[in-house]
Amino acid sequence: MTATIERGAATAPVTPPDSTPKRKQNGGFLGSSNGKKVVMAVTGAIMVLFLIGHMLGNLKIFLGEDSFNDYAHALRTLGEPLLPYRTLLTVIELVLVASVVLHMWAAISLARRAGKARPVKYVSKKSQAGGYTTHIMRFGGLTIALFVVWHLLDLTFGVVNPKGYDSAPADRMIADFQPSRWWMTLVYVVAVVLVGLHLRHGVWSAFQTLGWANQARNRVLRMSAGLISAVLVLGFVAPPLAIMFGVVK
Repeated sequence: MTATIERGAATAPVTPPDSTPKRKQNGGFLGSSNGKKVVMAVTGAIMVLFLIGHMLGNLKIFLGEDSFNDYAHALRTLGEPLLPYRTLLTVIELVLVASVVLHMWAAISLARRAGKARPVKYVSKKSQAGGYTTHIMRFGGLTIALFVVWHLLDLTFGVVNPKGYDSAPADRMIADFQPSRWWMTLVYVVAVVLVGLHLRHGVWSAFQTLGWANQARNRVLRMSAGLISAVLVLGFVAPPLAIMFGVVK
C-alpha cells in the first residue's frame, strides 16, 4: 500500500524580498554620527591650541606692560611686510569663528539625533555625574559663547572697557580688573572655570572619538584631560586676580 503525501500544504508561504530601494543617508560622512564626532574633535583641537596661545600671551602681563603690548602688537603685524597689517590675525580669527560654529553645529546635531533615537526617557534617573556633565556641556557652552562676545567687546575692541579702544592693550587689561570692578573679575573667573569644565569633558570625548581610550589607558587619559583643563584655568585666572590684588599694577 502506497501513501500519498500532499506537498505544499505543510510549507509556509515565503514572502518575496522587498524590492523597494532603501533611502540612503544624506550628507555622506559629515552627515553621520561619526563624522560629526570627528568635526567636534578637530574643531575642539583648534580651539584648545588657540586657548594655549592666548593664555601664554596673557601671562606676559607679569613681565611688564611693555612686554604685553609688544605681544599684542606682534599679533597684528604677523606676516608683515609680505602681508598687510592684521591680515594673518584676521585669518586666524575667521578660522576660530568657523571652528566654533562647526563645533556647535556638530554638538546640536548629535544631541538631536540622540533624542530622536531615544524618544522615550529612561525609567531610572540618570546618575548625578551624567546630569552634571550634560548641564555643563549644554548651558556651559552657551554661557561661554556669550562671554566670548563680551570679552571681545571689552578687551579686543574696547567698546565696554573703561579705557576705550585707543588705549594700550595692557592699560585695558589693568583697568578692567581693578579692585573697584571686582564683579568683572568674578564674572571672568566663573566663565574661565566653565571653560575648564567644558574643556575637560571635551578633551576626554576627543580621546574616545580618536579611539585612544581603552581600559588600560582610560585613567591616564582622564588625568591628562583634567591636567590640561586645570593648567589653562590657572593660566587664565592668574592675571586678573593678580591685578585685582595689586600684584600687577
